[in-house]
Amino acid sequence: MTFTRTAIVTGAARGIGAAVAKRLAADGFSVAVVDLDEAAGKPVAEEIEAKGGRAIAVGLDVNDEPGVRTAVERIAGELGDPVVLVNNAGVIRDNLLFKMTSEDWDAVMNVHLRGSFLMTRAAQGFMTKTGWGRIVNLSSTSALGNKGQANYSAAKAGLQGFTKTLAIELGRFGVTANAIAPGFVETEMTAATAARIGVPFEEFKTAVAAEIPVSRTGIPDDIAHAVSFFVSEGAGFVSGQVLYVAGGPKA
Repeated sequence: MTFTRTAIVTGAARGIGAAVAKRLAADGFSVAVVDLDEAAGKPVAEEIEAKGGRAIAVGLDVNDEPGVRTAVERIAGELGDPVVLVNNAGVIRDNLLFKMTSEDWDAVMNVHLRGSFLMTRAAQGFMTKTGWGRIVNLSSTSALGNKGQANYSAAKAGLQGFTKTLAIELGRFGVTANAIAPGFVETEMTAATAARIGVPFEEFKTAVAAEIPVSRTGIPDDIAHAVSFFVSEGAGFVSGQVLYVAGGPKA
């Protein structure tokens, strides 16, 4: 397999990010597996390499401006100029509005919005120089509103506006920007939500699936498949879009 392009995936040590990193590697990309804990990302990078791919694990707090700059430069040096960026890193600090602290608000905004801004600003120069690039931001169906998630909903809605503006600004350089808004996907994050409300995860998934038209919950590979499309050569005329991958119609 020839690796001619480099992709960066943030929050890639587990869940959706790990599935995306593995899928892009299978598609022929060299992949930077970026996560807050570099050691946590190494098994994903090692799995990719064991299957004949090319990957490195990179430890990074996407909220750290100098750190982002250094990490992206390192990735360019070790794997080649990054022309695909998947902004997937995320945290939740759920609570009802009257219980939500300023710290809860800032933590979510800093990772989802500031982190995506810093990563995109650092990577876009390589894309515009190359004349080809793909940016995919992970939004959520929570962007439509979700009880107990004022911070998360606002951040995920903000990413949609960010995406559309990137599409307008970067399109003339051959760079597309799109967002994916997953519905319920089986990850550690959704398992934590079930634990927070005191419901066994299997029972929680069954209840959620009953409300989804395709009668099942999502898995990380469902999102990875959508990312694969957006970053493909053939998707060059698709930009500024928000794709709800939720098992049924959303906005």
